[in-house]
Amino acid sequence: MDTPAFHRSPFTLPLSVVVVSADSGPALRECVRSILASSLALELLLVDNDSHDGVPEAIERAHAHDSRLKVIYNHRNLGFGPAVNLASQQAQGDALLVLNPDCVLQEGDLQRLVGLLAGKPKVGLIGAVVCDAEGRADPASWRRDPLLQRSLNSLFNRAGEKVNVGGEIPPRLIEAEAVSGALMLMPRALFRRMGGFDEDYFLHCEDLDLCRRVRDIGYQVLLAGDIRIHHGKGSSSRHRPVFVSRHKHRGMWQWFRKHDPAADNRLVSVTVWLGIWTHFLLQIPGQLWRLLLLKARRRPVPVDNE
Repeated sequence: MDTPAFHRSPFTLPLSVVVVSADSGPALRECVRSILASSLALELLLVDNDSHDGVPEAIERAHAHDSRLKVIYNHRNLGFGPAVNLASQQAQGDALLVLNPDCVLQEGDLQRLVGLLAGKPKVGLIGAVVCDAEGRADPASWRRDPLLQRSLNSLFNRAGEKVNVGGEIPPRLIEAEAVSGALMLMPRALFRRMGGFDEDYFLHCEDLDLCRRVRDIGYQVLLAGDIRIHHGKGSSSRHRPVFVSRHKHRGMWQWFRKHDPAADNRLVSVTVWLGIWTHFLLQIPGQLWRLLLLKARRRPVPVDNE
């Protein structure tokens, strides 16, 4: 496949977009289409984690004429972070955009994000406000580190700092502790310097970890509060909720053990471990019930020919 021709501009950086799919369904088509519709100098690396829905192959065939698209097939599910790291080793852009497969980006928003990164040398990572189909902002767009005290305040609605900042997100560029992993833009050289995503996380919380490490080495994490993107949350997870939930809870434990000073207290650490995995177990019945309902809705209705 031909190498993308990057043409430098004083306002933008050559861009490598990384999208990881895992049976992501039709939403992946719209995501890819929105990126390849851009006039920016970019390449799109689609990393497929052993999907069985045939969508990545169909996308590759549909865009076979476009040298900007490269599809990387994995024969097993490597996890989100390792798949992004794999793509970053082949990426050639100065900027790296990690985008969820159920996100759709408008041309103007993409140009503004890349322009912001190009104009702010001390910025290590930029996120955007991700919204559902009704335009409601996901609270995960603007977060604090999920330290134990903040998490307990959030869980029991107590006074004091909570994980989600809360309130209306200002429509301007603001500093954040963490942004949503659905869209993360950063200099590729910095991503590589940091070793990419921590591969101890399989799925979930690797975004929180990356934001924390960016700040720890003296760079800013920013949220473009005036850029809102549609995020069809959970296109992959609806079909395997227990699998996703298990790795989400595992990621929570990984983050706590790695970054929270409270983990140094053995009794607290054991209590948190028990709380995390008890919460996981309590969620399983409801997840399996919703999965059964989803399958029932998709089951074809028999036609009575009599």
